[in-house]
Amino acid sequence: MATLTGQIREFLEERRRENVSPHTLRNYGIDLNQFAAHFPTPPERWTVLILRGWLAALHTQGLSPVSIRRKIAALRSFFQFLLKRGAVDFNPAKLLRTPKAPKTLPRVMSEEAANHLVDAVGGDEMERPFPERDRALFEILYGCGLRISELCGLDLLDLDLTENWLRVRGKGRKERQVPIGDSAVAALRRYLEKRHAESGERGVFVNYLGTRLTDRGARGIVSFYARMVAHDPSIHPHSFRHAYATHLLTDGADLRAIQELLGHAQLSTTQKYTQMALNDLLAVYDKAHPKA
Repeated sequence: MATLTGQIREFLEERRRENVSPHTLRNYGIDLNQFAAHFPTPPERWTVLILRGWLAALHTQGLSPVSIRRKIAALRSFFQFLLKRGAVDFNPAKLLRTPKAPKTLPRVMSEEAANHLVDAVGGDEMERPFPERDRALFEILYGCGLRISELCGLDLLDLDLTENWLRVRGKGRKERQVPIGDSAVAALRRYLEKRHAESGERGVFVNYLGTRLTDRGARGIVSFYARMVAHDPSIHPHSFRHAYATHLLTDGADLRAIQELLGHAQLSTTQKYTQMALNDLLAVYDKAHPKA
């Protein structure tokens, strides 16, 4: 029988094959290894009482509900993996009560701010080594609303620049078709003309070695321009996904259509953008109406 460390490694490897994002995999590894360090006994000995005691310790440490929810999700997924393999008889993590997360809405860039940032990417004054790549990356993030893992996972065969479509592989290997705007198509064409990649490299976005751009590399590119152009280090790749959805909704797009474009399994996940759009309208009202 595999050791606990080995079981965690096998679990992470299976999640990787299921196309789980590197960010999620990293969190799974951290959470499970932290738990295993506190309770190094085999998982079949982990009871609901042990798990609840661990939750109580997390509360005592002042961990936020969001972090605790993430750790519970990691445990549930791990036990489900062990259950499927016959290593345990039941999933005690299913009996844990998940703390309610505070309903906070992410700050969303205005259309003007998002367009200003994207339009400034790749400018000569920046003296970046791959300006065409950087511009195409930002055009896709804001113009298509992709997750950073989806963007880095794009292959050349996923591009249809004649019909203006992208094939995107999302969470759980689910594929969807996403339209590309003319501005993004033009940026991609300019980039592909200068793309220098290793022989056989299928990734659309590549690094200085000519190999597929990593999640970390793409985040670094976004961070650079966020600081240098927008002077806002809080902007990250997902900021453009939030902006994409909110701006579509504000301009009259159907919520179901936005759900399909974002690749959300549940409509409730997309509905948060309704509140974000309403908040934007209230801000406009408060600023512009004489009776506000």
